[in-house]
Order: sequence, then C-alpha cells, then structure tokens
Amino acid sequence: MSASAKSDTLDLELHGAKTGNCLRAAIGLSEAGLPYKIRHVDLGRGNQRDEAHLALNPAGKVPVLVARGSSNVPAFVLTQSSAILFYADAEAPGRILPLHADRTRIRVLETFFYFTSDVIALNGAAFSLRGHEFSGAAATLTERYLGAIVASERFLIDTEFMGAASFSIADIAAFTIISAVRRELPWNQLPRLATWHDRIRGRPAVQTGMRAFDDKQETVN
Repeated sequence: MSASAKSDTLDLELHGAKTGNCLRAAIGLSEAGLPYKIRHVDLGRGNQRDEAHLALNPAGKVPVLVARGSSNVPAFVLTQSSAILFYADAEAPGRILPLHADRTRIRVLETFFYFTSDVIALNGAAFSLRGHEFSGAAATLTERYLGAIVASERFLIDTEFMGAASFSIADIAAFTIISAVRRELPWNQLPRLATWHDRIRGRPAVQTGMRAFDDKQETVN
C-alpha cells in the first residue's frame, strides 16, 4: 500500500513551462499526490534569464522546484527534473517508485535511466544539432533514440507498466518523451507500447501534470 504524502506543511512551487522536463516534474508531483503551485516562466520572453529566476537556478533553465517550510528554514531548491521525481518519491514513498530495494525497484530504475540516457538525452542533443546546421549528426541521433523507443517494448513483455507491475518514474520518463515524438513511431508494429501509452494517457494524475502549464492556473491538486 502506498504511504501518504509527508509534505502537508510544505509550500511547493514548480517554476517552468511546457517542456518535457517540466511535464515530467509536474506528473511526478501529481502522481505522488503533492499539492504544488505553478509559477510560469515565459521562455519566449527570456524570463528564465531574469534576476529572480537566476537566483533560483544560475543556469537559467527550467524546471525549478522550490519547497518552502517554516519561515526560519531556507527554501529547498531543486533544478533537475529527475531530482524532482526522486524528491516526490521521498515525500510520498511508494507512489512512484517501489518501496523496497529489491529487484523490482532496480528494474524500474534501469528502465528509468534507459529512457533518460538512451532516449531523452539523444533527443535533446539531436534538437540542438538541428539548430546549428549539423543535420547529418542530428539524423543519426534521431535514428538511435527512435530505435531505443522501439526496443523498449521488451520492458512490457510481462508487465502492464514499464518494467514493473505498478506505475513508476519509468512510466513518467517514457510517456513524456514518447508523446513528444509519437508521430515518428511505427505504432502498427508496436502493439504493447500502444496499449501501454493509452493506459498511461488515461491516468488522471498524468492528465493533470500534462496540463499543468497550459493556462494561468497557480495551484495543482
């Protein structure tokens, strides 16, 4: 049974925009049942380079999670989407990562890192190269990360979720990147992946996270 969230006394703010990394963070917080406030960062206007944002993340990137507790304790700030997912797990153990350090948990972590390193990282690199006239290298990386997505069907051979019997951070990482490149995939050749994608897309907390940056709402959950 999943443990309840521990963050009742914390004020969580998620600063970001509708990017893959921000959506992963929003879904993780939503699935963990942690209420959070959205702080929109307009990337088109360069708000990520504003003094206030740079004070939180000197790299000028999103997302940023700010956890504020009592007034005499400094805010806890995280600037990496994966770290935010692990924070959500720490605050609500068992919701998005298996509780016990057994093979199930290790398999989930393997699948999570597979998507963050073999898919998401290559996708980001390919996107950057396209904007700098390195189309050949970008095409090579695109072929590699799409191939890795196709190969990820093996994580669904005996389970309904990515490498496990229950929803986890592996599903969050996989769903956000696969949704972003879904038009490039041969879905008729990927029956298990297609069934899994529909299952994840239908989860209320996933829908909440995916919509987190759609409008000017400030509080989620």
